[in-house]
Amino acid sequence: MSGSLTGILDALLEEGGLADAVEAAKNRTTELALTGPAVAAPYAIAALAAAQSRNGAGKAVLAVTATGREADDLAAALGDLLPADEVVSYPAWETLPHERLSPRADTIGRRLAVLRRLKHPSADDATTGPIKVVCAPIRSVLQPQPAGLADLVPVQLHQGDDADLDDIVEKLADIAYARVELVGKRGEFAVRGGILDVFPPTEEHPIRVEFWGDEIEEIRYFAVADQRSLEVATHGGCGRRRAVSCC
Repeated sequence: MSGSLTGILDALLEEGGLADAVEAAKNRTTELALTGPAVAAPYAIAALAAAQSRNGAGKAVLAVTATGREADDLAAALGDLLPADEVVSYPAWETLPHERLSPRADTIGRRLAVLRRLKHPSADDATTGPIKVVCAPIRSVLQPQPAGLADLVPVQLHQGDDADLDDIVEKLADIAYARVELVGKRGEFAVRGGILDVFPPTEEHPIRVEFWGDEIEEIRYFAVADQRSLEVATHGGCGRRRAVSCC
């Protein structure tokens, strides 16, 4: 379904009221309130993002929602109007500032990945490329965050590359990955001989990287329950070398 409704945007941008609203938003000359059914929101946001892209502005549209569920639903709807890889959800922490609890590793990873893409988009991979729309619940926008998070460089491994396993282990430890005997949770890694198991926060399954000397021979997913290797991990667009990125 991704991109299946993109043709609608051309017609929307020709509609008088919405076209005027998009023009006002682009010029930032005034505040503008649009009244309409909730189902119209994705179309208005997608039209604004498309207009920004056509004008070469290169700026993402920030769509703020009341809750995280609404942000995820909005991102899913926008994925049918715009390229799905260019629409992201920026989650809020599950914890409050005064609580002595840390947010989940996958939440931290998703937030860092969005910030990295906003400041340092990659032209080689759609999953790390430019963003057109960021859907964010109000809590995620209000939560303070230190400067420089977007400049954190992830650990990236590509099949066929030469890499020193000891250096990779040191880098993973530097970005707060926990070394364990068996990987079971996001944010953990384990080393057995020439095999590196790592569970990036943004992945559904942990990843096994097999080395032949200093060369990365294979990258596969594996199951947490029995630690057995699964299918080959394909990260990124078609034709791109198998890769893994750890934030």
